[in-house]
Amino acid sequence: MACCVIKPFINSIFFLCILSLLLLTPLVLSKSRRPISDNEIRQKKSECYADIESGLWGQQCKSSAIAKENCVLRCLSDPCYHLIYESDPLEEGEKDHVRSQEYKYCMYK
Repeated sequence: MACCVIKPFINSIFFLCILSLLLLTPLVLSKSRRPISDNEIRQKKSECYADIESGLWGQQCKSSAIAKENCVLRCLSDPCYHLIYESDPLEEGEKDHVRSQEYKYCMYK
């Protein structure tokens, strides 16, 4: 007889758990922050240059201007760097406006 009383109780708890998860999912999946602003990017870029100059990123980041630029891009947003530049890093003298815009878009979202 106790089995007949416990089973509806367990079903009710299970239903409430599922309902709670469904109601909370949009809150968890929504962005927790606002998009980054141009001023915040400039400030973080300055901090990245300072970190690289101080040696925090290692000597390879100070070996050339383009190596420094690749390290700054990685410092600003490692996920965006891996998505846009990792397979084909910037080379000396290269100005890639298309990838630059893709990188900025990646950072803003």
